[in-house]
Parts: sequence; C-alpha cells; structure tokens
Amino acid sequence: MKRSRQNMPMDSPGSSNAWMVTFSDLIMLLLTFFVLLLTMSSLDQKRLKDIFQVLQGAAGVLEFSGSRGITTLARIMETYNDGESKFVIDHDLVENILLPSINNGDPQKKEIIKALNERIDIKDDERGLVLSFQEDILFDLGEVRLNKRVLPVLDEVARAMATLPNEVLIMGHTDNLPIHSKAYGSNWELSAGRALSVLKYFLQDRHLPPARFMAGGYGASRPLHPNDSPENRALNRRVEIIFKPLGRE
Repeated sequence: MKRSRQNMPMDSPGSSNAWMVTFSDLIMLLLTFFVLLLTMSSLDQKRLKDIFQVLQGAAGVLEFSGSRGITTLARIMETYNDGESKFVIDHDLVENILLPSINNGDPQKKEIIKALNERIDIKDDERGLVLSFQEDILFDLGEVRLNKRVLPVLDEVARAMATLPNEVLIMGHTDNLPIHSKAYGSNWELSAGRALSVLKYFLQDRHLPPARFMAGGYGASRPLHPNDSPENRALNRRVEIIFKPLGRE
C-alpha cells in the first residue's frame, strides 16, 4: 500500500540557502546608500543648500521691511550680494529708501510720494536686483527727456551705486502700440533712447564710472502683462535698473 505524501513525516532539515535572501537584501540596501551618497556629492552645492533651507521652513529667504532697520538701497544691496537665496521686500520700504529727500512731512507732497511709490517696484530675478520705474514717472508719453520730479529718486539710486561694486544694466521697455515719432522710428529705438537718458544722468550729472554700466532696449518684446488694455500697456512701459549680483552665475 502506497503512503500518501501528506502523511510523510516533516523531519527533513530546512534549505541551507535561506541565508541568501537576507544577504541579498543587505546588499541592495548598501547599494542604495552608496548611490544616494554619489548623487548628493554631484549636486550643485548652492542648489543643495537652497533645498535644505526650503525644507527648514524657507529660512534662507532674504526678507526686508521697514521695521528691520535697513534704510538705504546700498545696505540692501550689500546684504543681497552676501546672500545666496531668494529676495523678498516689503513694498512700503520703497518710500523709505528711495524717497527720503522728498518725504519731509510736507502735506502737499504726500500725493507725489504716493504716486511715485506705486510706480516703483523692487524685485530680483535671474539678472539680479531690479528697480523697475513705470514710464509715466520718468518720461512724458513718447519722450525720452527725464521728468525733473523723478531726479531725487535717481539721486538716491546713484548714491547707492557710488558705494557698490556691482555692474549695472539699464533696460527700456515699451508696449506694443506702433510709435508715431519723427525722432524714433520704432519701439526698439524709443526703449533704447529712454535707457540711454537714464544712463546719461548717472554718468554726466552724477559722475559715476561708465565702465560699470550697460544700456539697451527690449522694445515690446518682454511685457509684464498682456497688452490688452490701457492699464496693462502702461505697466509694460517701464525702465529697469538692474544691479547684477556679485559672485553668482
């Protein structure tokens, strides 16, 4: 009579190769660890630091406000040059750092200060720290001669430039409406002409070293907003003064 396999005694010893399962898991863990080390060593150190700062609650963001005691554009730029992170600024600080010479408590000048403050923006992008001036505070429509009311603001910018080593790029922008001017045949020429007017003021009136400056015009090629309304076109007509960062690509 044949005996069923189910009734056979289970007294055979276990497989002698069972240890290889645990060993292969250990090898896989070690391989993963070394790949991780290799990946981290090949990362750009600045990007790696930025990632850690974000994971730690964005501690690396440079944030400026009127309550932190930074009262000049030069001081902001010094901090910006030393930093390796993104830049955030309280827009109310624009009045304190760029308009002190006209912000003397005179009630009649409050509207002028308000208008200037709303038309000046400070931010940073891949080019550096950008001061953006809307067209209507710098020039009359279609003109390149600087308005006198904005000269005290440009003087504050020039004072910061005089104490900083940064190279400066001045770029003009227009909207997309065709220009009708005998002096300027295109928006490219108008935008470049406005940038040159700002440059000439810094060089001829404020006597800053010309080797640090560059100027040009984008025309209507880099709008901030769609050119689909008078309000958006007004925002696109601007001149940017760009402080190029030090020691950063």
